[in-house]
Amino acid sequence: MYSFAFRQDGQAMKEKVRARLTDRHSWELPKQTSSIAPSYVWTNADQDPVPEDKRTWTASTFIGYWYSDLVTVSTWTAASAIMTTGLTATDAILIVLVAAICNAIPTVLNGAIGADLHIPFPIACRASYGYWFSYFCVITRGILALFWFGVQSANGGTCVTVMLTAIWPSYAHLPNTLPKSAGTTSQGLLSYFIYWCIQFPLLLIPSHRLQYLFWAKTILVTPMALAMVIWITVVAGGQGDFFYAPATVSGSTRAWLWLSNLTSVTGGYSTLAVNIPDFSRFSKTRGAQLWQLPVIPIFKTIIGAFGIISASASKQIYGTVYWSPLDIIAQWQTTAGGRAAAFVAAAIWLLAQISVNISGNAISFANDAASLAPRWLNVRRGVVVASLLGGWALCPWLVVSSAGAFLTFMGAYAVVMAPIAAVLAADYWVVKGRCYDVPALYDPRGVYAYGRYGTNWRALVATAVVVVPLLPALANKVAPQSVRVGEGFEHLFAFNWLYGFFVALVLYCGLNYGFPDKETLIPYVVLGDAPVLRAVDVDVDREGRAECEKMGEGDGEVV
Repeated sequence: MYSFAFRQDGQAMKEKVRARLTDRHSWELPKQTSSIAPSYVWTNADQDPVPEDKRTWTASTFIGYWYSDLVTVSTWTAASAIMTTGLTATDAILIVLVAAICNAIPTVLNGAIGADLHIPFPIACRASYGYWFSYFCVITRGILALFWFGVQSANGGTCVTVMLTAIWPSYAHLPNTLPKSAGTTSQGLLSYFIYWCIQFPLLLIPSHRLQYLFWAKTILVTPMALAMVIWITVVAGGQGDFFYAPATVSGSTRAWLWLSNLTSVTGGYSTLAVNIPDFSRFSKTRGAQLWQLPVIPIFKTIIGAFGIISASASKQIYGTVYWSPLDIIAQWQTTAGGRAAAFVAAAIWLLAQISVNISGNAISFANDAASLAPRWLNVRRGVVVASLLGGWALCPWLVVSSAGAFLTFMGAYAVVMAPIAAVLAADYWVVKGRCYDVPALYDPRGVYAYGRYGTNWRALVATAVVVVPLLPALANKVAPQSVRVGEGFEHLFAFNWLYGFFVALVLYCGLNYGFPDKETLIPYVVLGDAPVLRAVDVDVDREGRAECEKMGEGDGEVV
């Protein structure tokens, strides 16, 4: 009987594979009957408001989420890399703290959209940008998520190198057949492939079950990171000339470097201030996501300080500054005990890299992909696409090949993300007073179409006014030998996150005050479906509440 069932399963699998290879329609996803979108719109359940049974994220989950996102090789490296620009250790720690606050505030503001309405970012941004123009935000954020996925994967490949060298020391001397222009070696590419294979099955964990992964990382990474810092500080004798080194720049040069590095560190996590509804929509209570406000600065600053202390101590011990914790671990390979410690520490850092790639990048891109092509992609398929495009097509090892390139990459991140985060926050909290019509967000002919072209011109103007002046300097950063720009453009780019966020915020509010779209300014919240979404407290008078009840007798619930 078991043999017959096995043969049946095998035959079904063969037919499915044959269909996938010969008929593109076999890849189509079924139209979800649970969708609140109109019948003429193709969507899937992954983009619907989160049902009650999947709202599992509590305050501890959000703390674990940010621990997962911030306790990484990249966060450790970013703070110490600031010192390569000529600033002091104190400057670096203060920059990381201010950058973390700049990340935390818009993250909590935009996280409220998901916690209140339980909708993902691709749906939420339709209220501010318009049904069709929101795709610009989705595509932009999706591309950046792919890049960041690759960067974290490249660091994960380094973990594998340390682990394999600990087992087989000869792996450190694997012959290289790749040219220098490749940005990696044969050993590095093999390690990267192994990491990719380990990571791939874990990408398929559903979002509402990720808290178990966060807890595992918290339990394992915390003692390991503390032990590394304590050990290297003790071995260095509590000294580190590098840590106390004075700044090599002064005056206006130092001030502009301060702003430039602030932008770089802020930009690295600015995408999460935009896409946080993808995760906060799983919130069990509205207040759970507020814990992000204190934990982001705390975790980011502590890990940044760890990186600076370790870099300083490494200079004292090894005579060379090692920015990455993996470079420090690689120095332990001289004894059997050292190799055992290196294997364990590298394995835990590998878990850290996988965790942040799942929570911060793969799922973010998957939500974008599911909203752009719901007929073909859901979240599960989206993470597979992310692993292929972000993991291989974008050659991430080139981005992380030097500290300078890494900071430039993170700085470029903020150019578009800052105004998008500002427009989302301003629209939800100021312009519309937290009153959205959720079913209309799924309707291309609804109130959020903003006319014929599905574009809110106010959001377009606010974003364009910010981004366009930054493009020349951005081009200069990408191709400094080919593109020359004036000093004014360079200085503007140096604080592009602060400029982008606050200018877009004020401009968007001003345009809506002078030219309001009255059709979208409703005095109440229209929820998707009573069993699916809970109420959001809104102050309305009795007449408004009575009107809401009359209008809510259709396919939505009005509160």
